[in-house]
Amino acid sequence: MDTLNPVPNDRLAPEFTLPDLEGHHRSLKDFRNRIVIINFWSAECPWSQRCDAELRSLLDEWGKQVDLLTVASNADESIEMLKQAATERKLPIVLQDAEQTVADLYHAQTTPHLFVLDRDGILRYQGAFDNITFRQREATVKYLPAAIEALLVGNKPEIAQTTPYGCALVRHSAE
Repeated sequence: MDTLNPVPNDRLAPEFTLPDLEGHHRSLKDFRNRIVIINFWSAECPWSQRCDAELRSLLDEWGKQVDLLTVASNADESIEMLKQAATERKLPIVLQDAEQTVADLYHAQTTPHLFVLDRDGILRYQGAFDNITFRQREATVKYLPAAIEALLVGNKPEIAQTTPYGCALVRHSAE
């Protein structure tokens, strides 16, 4: 995997199909005509948990205009763990990426690592939810909500790419 070259913005996002936690397959193309957030996620990561809480609140505000596709790509998280966390956090759709194929396709590095697609499936934002860092504990800029708000009124996000932060995505070890 080439981690130095992320998926380019302003192009059609890479297509994928993954099973949800009930085993039903979901395809990215089925979410066209709506803004989509792809959230590479972990059941155990506190950064993902914080992001989930903020996203749930925002999803209620945005209504049916925005879909959240939570992608569980960590190799060390069981289906039971995923189901429990998804239920507790009231996540609408959690997809299993057990072999990290979609994480590799998107060059996802952390949980959370967020990607925003416009209604035509064009990648318009990728990176962090906000600008919190180890030394800066309070957000002064919320990148993902700003990107969504821009798209909701037909504009491109002012900031289209940031560096994601959080827990390292756990991959299968190379043998």
